[in-house]
Amino acid sequence: MTEQHSPQFERGTDGPKVIVVGVDGSDSSLRAAAYAAGLARRQHALLAVVYVRPVMTAGAAMGAPVAETTDEIAEELVAQIREATERTKGIFDVRWEFHTFPGDPYGGLVKAADELKADAVVVGASEQAGHRIVGSVAVRLVKAGRWPVTVVP
Repeated sequence: MTEQHSPQFERGTDGPKVIVVGVDGSDSSLRAAAYAAGLARRQHALLAVVYVRPVMTAGAAMGAPVAETTDEIAEELVAQIREATERTKGIFDVRWEFHTFPGDPYGGLVKAADELKADAVVVGASEQAGHRIVGSVAVRLVKAGRWPVTVVP
């Protein structure tokens, strides 16, 4: 009879090490960031906050200042995150980084999760009615099946 050894459980080493959360300034993405921050704190994981900067669109070709607008959004998001971090300093300490990636929301989050070696991805539920028909970023990430995905309402 052969002896079987079960794998030994190590406390504190079984959760995600890098959690990617997509933010775009919408209420649902900010709720997702708050949820992901709590998860990162409890798991002692790195929180990678990702803003996907839209690529040039037809509006940009007609003179709309898309690049300036997306820079402003990214700067505002960083300011909001820093403010929240300062408010909770000493109560909740979370290691976090802010990243921007170019592209559409789905492609940008996939690239971010791959490059940052994400163990989990957190996104807010889509607030756009058309996504119920076409499919939201969250649904596409789940279907990709490459990381555990949490969708925050």
